[in-house]
Amino acid sequence: MKMKAITYDRYGGPEVLRFGEQDCPVPGEGEVLLRVRAASVNALDDRRMRADPFLIRFFNGLFAPRLHALGADVAGVVDRVGPGVTRLRPGDEVFGYAPKESLGAWAEFAAIREEALAPLPAGLDFAEAAAVVLAGCTALQAVRDRAAVRPGRSVLIQGAGGGVGTFLVQLAKAYGAHVTAVCGPRSVELVESLAADRVLDYTKQDFAEEDASYDAIFGVNGSRSLKTYRDRLAPGGTYVMVGGDSRQLFEAILLGKWRFARSGKTIEVLTLDEDRHAEDLEELRSRIAAGQLRPILDRVFPLSRTAEAMRAFGRGHVRGKIVLQVP
Repeated sequence: MKMKAITYDRYGGPEVLRFGEQDCPVPGEGEVLLRVRAASVNALDDRRMRADPFLIRFFNGLFAPRLHALGADVAGVVDRVGPGVTRLRPGDEVFGYAPKESLGAWAEFAAIREEALAPLPAGLDFAEAAAVVLAGCTALQAVRDRAAVRPGRSVLIQGAGGGVGTFLVQLAKAYGAHVTAVCGPRSVELVESLAADRVLDYTKQDFAEEDASYDAIFGVNGSRSLKTYRDRLAPGGTYVMVGGDSRQLFEAILLGKWRFARSGKTIEVLTLDEDRHAEDLEELRSRIAAGQLRPILDRVFPLSRTAEAMRAFGRGHVRGKIVLQVP
């Protein structure tokens, strides 16, 4: 059986993406064949597509991609199940994530491990559910595990208007923190609606010039130096690096822990623990049901216009998530 899918056979910008036919995957042991209804765009896809940072080439091909599929977040309907599947059955509406090694959600069908899927959250449509997975799990592990946010803590979120940032604001509030959120002027009203205690428009206010200090700071982009974040941490505070450019990443890995430890502070470079994704999805579902969490959609594109969606993503200043819808 053939299906429509997005593929790429060379590294570069959105122009390398191709929308065409390929063989439909066959579910293996413990997998289901999912009829994809929606998938979302993540920085992971952009990095894989561009091979930036360069380290990506060491596992996905030095000169050309070894794996030609993209797309991690997915929501859809179980079409059929492979051997050993016990929890899901055809017709179930689910959301979850494609294998990190191969991805593949930007297609009409995807083969997904059963444990990587959970029932569609009540009250969400497929597009909204697809927006939750990677950004939601990233924010949850940052707040719950890396910064150990608890009631009464003060946190700062740099990049609060984007996909991960909007989840960070809501989850930090759900965990009882006092939240100061930094975003661009287009996102101020949106972030205020997420119940942030204080919202700073970075074109008008610079948190680095204020006297305030924070128990935890989450940096979702590479717009500020590690020193700036370290200086604004309270004694014993934690900076969680959720995203950044290649220079920041190498600096954090090679020198970050030493530089922060000298000041009695901590830096955490967030890498997702996939072993926790099943419980993460359940917590996200429960918080959505409790009204503590909602996905924010910037724009929805049909799968055939994925290159256009990636151009919009690359321009930045996205409010929430960009989602791909499969007819």
